[in-house]
Amino acid sequence: MIRVLFVCLGNICRSPMAEAVFRHKVKEAGLDGRIRVDSAGTGDWHVGRPPHEGTRRLLDRKRIDWQGMTARQVTKDDLAEFDYIVAMDGSNLSNLREMAAERGDGSEAKLYRLLDFVPEKKLNDVPDPYYTGNFEEVYDLVDAGCGALLDKIRRESLERG
Repeated sequence: MIRVLFVCLGNICRSPMAEAVFRHKVKEAGLDGRIRVDSAGTGDWHVGRPPHEGTRRLLDRKRIDWQGMTARQVTKDDLAEFDYIVAMDGSNLSNLREMAAERGDGSEAKLYRLLDFVPEKKLNDVPDPYYTGNFEEVYDLVDAGCGALLDKIRRESLERG
């Protein structure tokens, strides 16, 4: 089982959107029994809450299921449990690297930034729609990043065995 964790600041906008989009792509590819997907935030402000209304509306419009998702905070144990830990921006990645350094177990090697998987990207970070309100732009970036990540996982992990 390949385990993927998406991480943003509060786990109500970007990372739950990425979780839902990636889960949808995994299911469409017939790989839902082989890849587990989750999301978390570096902060604890929204723990227990559903995704942001803007994320929910957009996912509903795209017919992508988000039901049952609630915000949670990333833990040091997540760094050991997940194979791919994918941050939405440089600040999230920096926070994750600090946690990995505290663990001292090499878990930093599993840390990525979502748009690093998209070679033709114009941005490095997925902007936070909590502040910008631009959920459509975020969806386009998340969709591209999730597609490229799934391709990478298929090439590197699933095709090998």
